[in-house]
Amino acid sequence: MNKKPGAVFAATFAFAAAALAVAPDAPAAATPAPNATATANAADARFKRIHTREWQWRVKERLARAEGERGISPTLARADAAAQEARRVYWAGILKELDAIKPAELSAPERINYAVYRAQIAALHDAQLYREYEQPVNADTAFWTDVTYGARRPFNGIDDYRNYLVQLDALPAYFEQEVGNMRAGLARGFTPPRVTLAGRDSTLLSVVDAKSPQDTVFYAPFKQMPASVPAAEQEALRARAVAAIRDKVQPAHARVLAFFRDEYVPKARTTLAAEAMPGGKAYYQSKIVEFTTTNMTADQIHAIGLSEMAKIRAEMHEVMRQVDFKGDLAAFLQFLRTDPQFYAKTPKELLMAAAWTSKRFDAKADQYFGYLPRRRFAIVPVPDDQAPFWTAGRGGPGTYWVNTYNLPARALYSLPALTLHESAPGHAFQGPIVQEQKGVPPFRRAYIPAYGEGWALYAERLGVEMGIYESPYEIFGMLSYQAWRASRLVVDTGIHAKGWTREQAQAYLMENTALSKHEVETEVDRYISWPGQALSYYLGQMAIQEARARAEKGLGPKFDIRNFHDTVLQLGSVPLPVLQQRIDQFIADGGPNPYPKEG
Repeated sequence: MNKKPGAVFAATFAFAAAALAVAPDAPAAATPAPNATATANAADARFKRIHTREWQWRVKERLARAEGERGISPTLARADAAAQEARRVYWAGILKELDAIKPAELSAPERINYAVYRAQIAALHDAQLYREYEQPVNADTAFWTDVTYGARRPFNGIDDYRNYLVQLDALPAYFEQEVGNMRAGLARGFTPPRVTLAGRDSTLLSVVDAKSPQDTVFYAPFKQMPASVPAAEQEALRARAVAAIRDKVQPAHARVLAFFRDEYVPKARTTLAAEAMPGGKAYYQSKIVEFTTTNMTADQIHAIGLSEMAKIRAEMHEVMRQVDFKGDLAAFLQFLRTDPQFYAKTPKELLMAAAWTSKRFDAKADQYFGYLPRRRFAIVPVPDDQAPFWTAGRGGPGTYWVNTYNLPARALYSLPALTLHESAPGHAFQGPIVQEQKGVPPFRRAYIPAYGEGWALYAERLGVEMGIYESPYEIFGMLSYQAWRASRLVVDTGIHAKGWTREQAQAYLMENTALSKHEVETEVDRYISWPGQALSYYLGQMAIQEARARAEKGLGPKFDIRNFHDTVLQLGSVPLPVLQQRIDQFIADGGPNPYPKEG
């Protein structure tokens, strides 16, 4: 195409916005005609009936938690093919009902809800259409690692323990259903590439080879139980847990381990590209739509990535001049990867450095955000059984996980950027704000990667303004992370649409970022086995940066960074075109504080 990548990005947003049919809020002075109000009321009520009924069904299916639901559920969601096909049929029916509504007839707030909800249902439907459930494992996670999250959640009372034991009893049947799905995927070539599965049986092995049930992750909740549970009851629950883990959980893991090693991995596909899978180009395009909330093509995204990488490299060279480094970029990257001054000597040192950055943010938070979430977060190491294949860190409401595995791969100069992304003002900050919103339908609390990852990456850049980075090397760490996410646009599309090899993708990351070899290898395998997800980050950040630039220009001296950030975060996870239109309204309204004053 003749258009510059930036022009492609802006033009595609305009097209996507039109496709989502979300009109911006009407000016406050405009008064709707009585018949228009009646039409909106009727359309709003019709839409509410649809999403309320569907959400109740989702909760019943154990695909979502009910509003206010806490604790451990006794039920695992069904995973068998019949249940999966029933979901596809159900969501296809919901889409048909939604498409019978004219978004223009909805009230302004419901037009936003409609755009969010329809995109969400379309993504859920497409996942069923392409039978993604037949691949419940990739280089990053698997169904058998997902179930361990229940063991790591806080248990608040005796009912949680009883419900958890019911889950353990049901685990073998659930595993059988998932193995059935894997067999079906294997039969049609719908698997992760074989090369990305090496070593991914380690989490199964940690359960199978445990010396005793008490040494497995599944027993963890029983090691320290709340005083509210009587001592005799504690012993009875512990005895039941030991029996369930020994007689059901460990044998179930052993069966999956044998299947994975003897049948699944040897027969997994040897191709890399999503376009080489059943459904090919259409499947990969569906993942682009899901993870970017735009209608961009792989070629357009690839071009944007190359353009942005060139800009970031120029910033990197500026930092090299600041520290008076005499070699080229490759030599500087080698220096950063190998000099001991840049690496923690103990896991505790890494965790403490992460805590230091998070507290530096706290000191300046109220200068950049008007609304601060009530929920705090803990900083904890990634569990040992998952750490070898996890990213450097992850965050969400209540927790910032720091990967302390292989310390020579965890650079301290990158840690401030990682911390801003995963803790505050990134995921552990943005997530609770969504949860604390009042009066929004429950589907608005779902996570849209283009928005959530885009915000977290924007938070890394924001750290420069906030003065979080304490040295040019930490600035370079941030730029390396920016390059890491921009390079994903190149690597993901290169692998899945342009015939790139695994080695080619690894070389691109090694040449353009300061990531360690270990991180590069685990990251590339994640992109190979999870098509499209890597595209969320940088495109989302670009959308937020573009929206901020428009607001600063449009509002001039009236622009308040706190009001802008609060407006973006109050909106919650939305498709990127919806975010753009909300900022249009923010500008038209004069850049107000989105939170009404009390009194």
